[in-house]
Amino acid sequence: MNLPARKPDWLRVRLPAGEQQAQFNQLRDEMRKRDLHTVCEEARCPNIFECWGQGTATIMILGETCTRGCRFCAVNTGDPGGLTDPREPENTARALEGMGLAYVVMTMVDRDDLLDGGAAHVAKTVRRIKERCPELLVETLVGDFQGVRRDVDTLIRDGQPDVFAHNVEVVPRLQRTIRDVRCSWEQSANVLRWAKEAGAITKTSLMVGLGETQEEMLAAMQALRDIDVDVLTIGQYLRPTPKHAELLRYVEPEEFDAYAAAGRELGFRFVASGPLVRSSYRAAEAFLHGVLKTEPTAGADRYGRKRSLPLVPES
Repeated sequence: MNLPARKPDWLRVRLPAGEQQAQFNQLRDEMRKRDLHTVCEEARCPNIFECWGQGTATIMILGETCTRGCRFCAVNTGDPGGLTDPREPENTARALEGMGLAYVVMTMVDRDDLLDGGAAHVAKTVRRIKERCPELLVETLVGDFQGVRRDVDTLIRDGQPDVFAHNVEVVPRLQRTIRDVRCSWEQSANVLRWAKEAGAITKTSLMVGLGETQEEMLAAMQALRDIDVDVLTIGQYLRPTPKHAELLRYVEPEEFDAYAAAGRELGFRFVASGPLVRSSYRAAEAFLHGVLKTEPTAGADRYGRKRSLPLVPES
């Protein structure tokens, strides 16, 4: 299929202005001052102006070099050599303490060079954030820890994040051509299933425009419901550079709406589906924030955290 010479109107991002611009600049300067990395910048997220302009961001820890080389991702690839910054948990907590946020997504690069994939480091960072910012809700968007269950359990048991997110990225057929060879649908599904069995609220993401069919998307969504994933985000793949996987199709907004409707029917607690939706997306985070803050007695897992999520009402 030949793509149009320019992006469709629904993929055009408005630049910030006025108060939003000022908030964006303030948050950017705070990140620089505290030497924090964000996936918003590293992954060239199209929503960066909107999210930063409203005072939200996704923090990326464990450095800015990933040990994997997925064909859709703009994050640097290399070998960090087993190095971590022992000050990072405290520095991250201190930085967030001064930002006045209510919900933060904390993601990480894959760290196959570490014995536990970075699980203990992530858990320690969440703990320090909770100690300094007890009202702040923390979502961890993490890698697959090479499919090691004890590392998933370590993060959930010791860190106690409010939401556990891990992205399957694409439908099963495209895993080998789009993701790193060390990734797989089965491995990612296991991580999400283990997190759910440990009592976590789970969240994942799918990209479209890479050659998947609608039937494959619906089958993938059903497979995610079979392991009781709570929240799903679906967004348009946008090619970061000519070296990355080819963009095959701009998906129409109506198709995204159809996926959202199908997701509600399948039983997801919340589905955010749209051209500019990303795995860290304010609509999903706002829903989760509302549930976690307004239902303090809604069930509990084995670590004492609230866990029952209602179905989102149809709009």
